[in-house]
Amino acid sequence: MVARGTLRVVRCGGSALRGARAVFSADSYLLCTAGDFVKVYSVTTEETLRLMGGHADLVTGIQLNPQNHMQLYSSSLDGSIKLWDFMDGIPIKTFTVGSKLLALYTLASAEDSVFVVIPKKGERDTFQLVSVKLTKGAGQDLEAKELSVVLDGVGASQKHIAFGREGEYVVSVKGINLQVYFFKRKLLNRFSLRTVKTKGGDNQFSCVACHPTEDCIATGHADGKIRLWRNFHSRKEYTYSTLHWHHDIVMDLAFSMEGTRLLSGGVESVLVQWHNESSCQKDFLPRLGSPIDYISMSSDGALCCTLHTDNRITIINSNLRFSRSIQGLIKSRDVKTGLVVDPRTKALVMNGEPGHLQFYCLQSDQQLFSLDIVQRQYIHEAGLKQSDLVKVAFSPQGTWLATVEEREEVTDPELELKLWFYEEETQSFKLNTRINTPHDNHITDMCFRDMDELEDDSLILVTTGRDCVFKVWAMVEDTDPEAQQNVSWSCDFVGSYHNYQATNCCFSEDGSLLAVSFEETVTLWDSVTWDLKCTFCHPPGNIRNICFGRLTCSKYLIGATDYGFLCCWNLLTCALEWSAHLNVVVLQPDPLSEYIAAVSWLSKESSLFVFKPNEPRPIYIQRNLCKEKVLLAAFVPRDEPETTGPEKYLWLRRSQLFFLTDTQELMTLSTKPLEERLTPSSKQLAVEESLPVTPFSLLLGKHRRQQSQEDIDLGKLVVHNKHEQASPAVKELLHTPAHVLPSASFLCPIFINSLLISKDNKSAEEVADEVEMESEKTEDDSDEERDVAEMEQEDTSHMELLGEMTCKLSKSQEKELRKIRKMDYSWISAF
Repeated sequence: MVARGTLRVVRCGGSALRGARAVFSADSYLLCTAGDFVKVYSVTTEETLRLMGGHADLVTGIQLNPQNHMQLYSSSLDGSIKLWDFMDGIPIKTFTVGSKLLALYTLASAEDSVFVVIPKKGERDTFQLVSVKLTKGAGQDLEAKELSVVLDGVGASQKHIAFGREGEYVVSVKGINLQVYFFKRKLLNRFSLRTVKTKGGDNQFSCVACHPTEDCIATGHADGKIRLWRNFHSRKEYTYSTLHWHHDIVMDLAFSMEGTRLLSGGVESVLVQWHNESSCQKDFLPRLGSPIDYISMSSDGALCCTLHTDNRITIINSNLRFSRSIQGLIKSRDVKTGLVVDPRTKALVMNGEPGHLQFYCLQSDQQLFSLDIVQRQYIHEAGLKQSDLVKVAFSPQGTWLATVEEREEVTDPELELKLWFYEEETQSFKLNTRINTPHDNHITDMCFRDMDELEDDSLILVTTGRDCVFKVWAMVEDTDPEAQQNVSWSCDFVGSYHNYQATNCCFSEDGSLLAVSFEETVTLWDSVTWDLKCTFCHPPGNIRNICFGRLTCSKYLIGATDYGFLCCWNLLTCALEWSAHLNVVVLQPDPLSEYIAAVSWLSKESSLFVFKPNEPRPIYIQRNLCKEKVLLAAFVPRDEPETTGPEKYLWLRRSQLFFLTDTQELMTLSTKPLEERLTPSSKQLAVEESLPVTPFSLLLGKHRRQQSQEDIDLGKLVVHNKHEQASPAVKELLHTPAHVLPSASFLCPIFINSLLISKDNKSAEEVADEVEMESEKTEDDSDEERDVAEMEQEDTSHMELLGEMTCKLSKSQEKELRKIRKMDYSWISAF
C-alpha cells in the first residue's frame, strides 16, 4: 500500500478503449476496458458512470458472470481475475492466477471455472488456453492455482478463440491452422489451409466466431474473405463456403443472438451485415471513421457496438443505423502540435484525426469536439504526401487560434498559416485569415503575446522558421468592402540574427519582451519598438527550449540546450545566474505560479525536476517517472485550488501537470488514493449516487433539500432519524449491497444498539412528547378540537425546543382559545 500523500504517476485517461471486446449488460450499460481500468458507460447518455480500478496492469478481457448478470469478470496482465459488482463499482473477489492473462472467456455450463489464455512456460510466443477453477472461500483475495490445459498453440488475441453452441466445443485459429476441441468427446480436430497465396489471396486466419444455435464456424482471413465451416466433427467430411466483400484483412466477426445475421468489419471503416450466410444479401453501414477492431452484440440483439482503432466506440441499432458515438483520446502517430491547453474550456488540444485538432476533456475522458483544420479529404494510402497539422497556439483569452499546416516535401514544403476566431453564436472557431507560405521553410514555433489588460487590437502573433527569420503578425482593419469580417492579419515586422535559424520564441509575463532563440543564442527584443535589447549564449549546443519566469521570478529567463545544460539568466544583470548539467527534453512553466517543470531523459529513464528560477536547488525530484520517454507536458489550471496536502507539493495546488509518453499514454501526478480518484458513484455505495440524473430526480432532490432546510429552521429534530444518520452501523446496513453483507446474527446486535437511547440524557424532544401524551389522555372534546389541540401542542413543543417559551397555557385557557377560533368572523369582510 502507498501511504496517503505520496505523489505517484497514474494514468489519467486516454487509454485504449479497444483492449478487448466490449460487453453489454442487461440494463443498457456498456462495459469496456481502458488501460488498467474497466469503464461503465450509459448507452443512452454516453456518460461514464463508473471507473473500476484495482488491476496493476493492462486489462485484457471482460465477461459477464453467466450465473449473475449483475457481476463482471475481468482479467489482466498482472495475473489476476477480479469479480466485480459493476452496479456499485466494487470488487467482490480477486483470484490470483500468477501468470499473465491475455484473454478471458466464460461459459454458462462451467459454473466455477473461467477460461484464459496464458503464455506457455519455457517457450516464447507460444500460448495455451487453460481452464481456471475459481476457489471458493470467505476472503476477498483468493489463490486460483488449479489450471487445466484445454488447447496448445493458440493465438494471443481474444479474436482467435470462440466457444460453440451451448459450450460443446471451442475453436482456435492461428496462422493457417484451425483447431476444434469437443469437451464431452475429448476430441481434437485440426484443419489447415494452403500456405500458397493464389490469385492474390492470403489464407492467414485473423478472427473466428461461432454460430449461437447451429454447428457453424465463421472465420475471417487476411485477404478479406470470410469462410463458413460445417461438418467439422469429421476431419474428412468438413465443408466451407466463402463470403467476400472486404478488400483487406477482416478484423472481427460477430453473429447476432438468433444467428440469422453475421457482422464483419475491417480497415474500410464499414460494418457489413450478411443475411442468412448469403453473399447476395448484405447491408452496409459506411463512413464509421476508422478501421473496426472489435464487434460486440447485446444479449437481446437490439444493439451492437464497434470499437475502432482511433479509440472510438460506435453504438449501432439492430437495423444497422447509427445511434451514438463515444470518442476517447485519439492516438495520433505523431503529436506535432504538442500539448496545448484551451483557455476557455481547459481542454487538452492536440493532433487528432489526420488534419484535425481534437479538444479532449480530462474530466470525462472524452473528446469534446474535433476541428477540421486542413479541410481536405484524407486519402489512406501509404507513401502519399498529404497536408498535416504541425503547430497550434491560443490567444490568452482563447478568442483566437493560430494553426500551421504543411505538406512534407524535401525541397520546398507547402506551408499555410491560418487564424481562427471563436464565435459565441455558433460556439466554434471560424476561419478569419489564410496566409500561404508565411515562411520559406518549416515553422519551428509560434506564440501570442500574453497581455490580458490590452484590447484585441494590440494582440500580436510571432512565428519562427528555419528560413532564419521570425515574423510578427498583427491585426489590421479589413478595407475590402466585400470582406465578411472587420479585421484580418498581416505581417508587421521581420527580424533575424546573423542568418541563424530561429528555433523557439516566447513572451515575458507582461508582454514587454520577446525572447527568440537562434541556434546557440537567445535574443531579447522590445515588443513595442522591436529593438534588439540583449543576447545570451551558453555553448556548446543549440537552444532546445526557452521560457520566462513568472510572478516573483519574472526577471529570469530559462533555457535548455541539446547538449544537456539547463541555464538561468538574470534579465536585470544580463548575466548567467546558474546552470545545471541536465538533459532536458521537456521544459514547461506553470502559468499560475513561479514553478517550472523539467523532464529529463537519461539511460532509458525519465525524471522530473520542479524548481523556481530564483532557487537553483529543485523543490521536487522524482526519478524514474515512467518507463517510457516523456515527449510533451502541460500544466492545466484547476477549477479550484487544492487547500490540503504536504508543503512539498505546493507546486500542484493551482495547476495539475499532465504529460504524454512516446507510447501515447497520457499520465499525471496525484497524491490521492485510487478510491478518491474514481467517480463518486464508484466510491459511494449509496443507491442515489448510481441513478441517472433526470429532470424528476433533480426536482425531487431540490424538494428534499428544501424540506431538510425547513425542518432545521423549525426545529423538527426527529430522534430516530438523528440516530440513523449518525450511526455508521445503520449507514453500512442500508448502503452496502446485500451480497457482501455479513450474517444477520452479526449485524443484529449492532443495529439494535444503535437504536437504543440513553435514559440518563433525556432530550428536549422526549419531554415534549411526554407533555403531548399527557394532554391526549385528558382530552374529552370533539375530534376537530382534538386535532387543533395536537397542532397547538406540536407548535408549543417547537417553541420549547427553540428556547423561546418559558410557560404553558392552562387547560381552561386552551378551551377558551379554541372557542374563539371556532367563532365566525366573516362578517368583518363586509367593512
